[in-house]
Amino acid sequence: MANLALETESTLTERFQTTVPSPVRKALHLGKKDRIKYSIQADGSVLLSKLTEEEADPVLGDFLAFLENDIKKNPAKLQPLGEELRSNVSSLIAGVEFDLDAPLSDEDE
Repeated sequence: MANLALETESTLTERFQTTVPSPVRKALHLGKKDRIKYSIQADGSVLLSKLTEEEADPVLGDFLAFLENDIKKNPAKLQPLGEELRSNVSSLIAGVEFDLDAPLSDEDE
């Protein structure tokens, strides 16, 4: 294990969220909207690093590859989205507004 340079802690909220401590943000050169990568080791320890733009989500990549292969193998199974399903989905989200860039309220922290 690498030499320990600094140790810090944070607390999980009821929604399993936490604030990345300032020393960690500074060490990783994190800014607002930056993404964090968690690497879980076999011994249960977790390495935290800044996710770079070049890194792709392996789960999403695998899922998209699965979809691509399935569509190529079974093109006849593709169906257009029917009006009934479209209407049902629209009714489920009617009036729902959200802003992914809006900060969390104190209640949500």
